[in-house]
Amino acid sequence: MAADEIRGTAHGTAPVPLSVLDLMTVGAGSTATDALRTGVELSRLAEARGFHRYWVAEHHSMPGVASSSPAVILAHLAAHTERIRLGSGGVMLPNHAPLVIAEQFGTLEALAPGRIDLGLGRAPGTDGATAAALRRSDTLNEGADDFPQQLAELTRFLDDDFPDGHPYRRIHAVPGPVQGSAPGGVQSPHRPPVWLLGSSGFSARLAALLGLPFAFAHHFSAQNTVPALDLYRENFRPSDVLDEPYALIGVSALATDDEREAHRQSRAMALNMVRLRTGRPGLFPDPAEAEKHEFSPMEEEFVRSWTSNIVQGGADEVRVGLDALHKRTGADELMLTSHAHRGELRLRSYELIADAYGLPTA
Repeated sequence: MAADEIRGTAHGTAPVPLSVLDLMTVGAGSTATDALRTGVELSRLAEARGFHRYWVAEHHSMPGVASSSPAVILAHLAAHTERIRLGSGGVMLPNHAPLVIAEQFGTLEALAPGRIDLGLGRAPGTDGATAAALRRSDTLNEGADDFPQQLAELTRFLDDDFPDGHPYRRIHAVPGPVQGSAPGGVQSPHRPPVWLLGSSGFSARLAALLGLPFAFAHHFSAQNTVPALDLYRENFRPSDVLDEPYALIGVSALATDDEREAHRQSRAMALNMVRLRTGRPGLFPDPAEAEKHEFSPMEEEFVRSWTSNIVQGGADEVRVGLDALHKRTGADELMLTSHAHRGELRLRSYELIADAYGLPTA
């Protein structure tokens, strides 16, 4: 697999390629339809302004997040874009049979050849009860042994190369390589690059040992970012996929015309997270509601901790913050996720950041 299917190009004055992570936020007073329409607008904006890739993440049983079905959303986005890479950040592998994921992303690759990324996580993307419902099991297999086995099986389906004697040798993920080996068959030379996602050291080490690109969730595990990236780089083994490490980090960043509005929105986001962490997930609250909310001392401490990792404010302030984060982590790519109650504020955030870095305008 060519490395340029993974590595991006920095534009303007950005220190590294910039990308987008969209959680398809549903704000109070809006619908999932609104969130998905904003996603289409944002993917087209990101493409026009030179962002490298656009990922959506699998979440379940969360009213404020409309991205429970990444493959469905990505197919829709592929129909409305032409060049930008599209992918999952990520699909939660333990929730699905590897064959199903291989079929879904083989289909996406057929719809948008050479533009699809397959990012994989091992967390459930939800609470334990919902994960059990997804997996039809009360046992959540997320251990160090199970995930690598699932990953190996998925990779075999993507490459259609189970060895002779394997029980799956005659099972093929379609669309996929088997079509090219059939009489008269012509198969695309591309298959989605596999990324490993993580918020700790486990996936960092596994990505390094397999020579795969790595995406770290700095936006909700900032204290682990540098140790995980160091672990990835120190243990990296060159592979057919990459000859040297390539790591992106997810960053919560919100730029607004009035920097006070950025702080209002981030406090509403923190209230949303407080409710999620205490088993009360809901729609992304209106900032006015967050301003009226009486946080307990413990909640207030959580808010301070959570918002401290958001790069926010006016466009120049966000640019300076992103440059500093890149310098501190050495990340090869910054994937920005902007959380706001209204879709137009999220769109405006990416416009302002693109302008601050002088990204292309067409």
